[in-house]
Amino acid sequence: MRVSAGFTLIEVMITVAIIGILASIAIPSYNDYVTRSRLVEPQSKLSETRTQLEQFYMNNHTYKDFDCKRDAKPSESFSISCNPLNAESFTIIATGSGKTAGFTFTLDDQGIKATTAAPSGWAKSDNCWVSKKSGC
Repeated sequence: MRVSAGFTLIEVMITVAIIGILASIAIPSYNDYVTRSRLVEPQSKLSETRTQLEQFYMNNHTYKDFDCKRDAKPSESFSISCNPLNAESFTIIATGSGKTAGFTFTLDDQGIKATTAAPSGWAKSDNCWVSKKSGC
């Protein structure tokens, strides 16, 4: 009688197939999760910049001379800009780069949040910042 020591080729191939199926499900979910986690930072930076603008307005009674390049700190994946600033209103824009390219979030003086651009497969919104593919 022969004693078997090890795995047969069929057993190894079944294991590889199962691992492949699990990976095909897990990797896209993980990539989506990582992207969603990167979207929190620009939303926080927009709120922080709005607070700085409101403080500037309280001190100067205008938004016009606020230096967005100096005061709005860029994040790792997004650049922050103020477009255009006048005495009574503002719009802050966060534009994605690198792994978050294609995303554009805005916040204005009325507190209206919007996702004006999003990559393919992601929803856009005129009244919120998207945090997942389906929207808000």
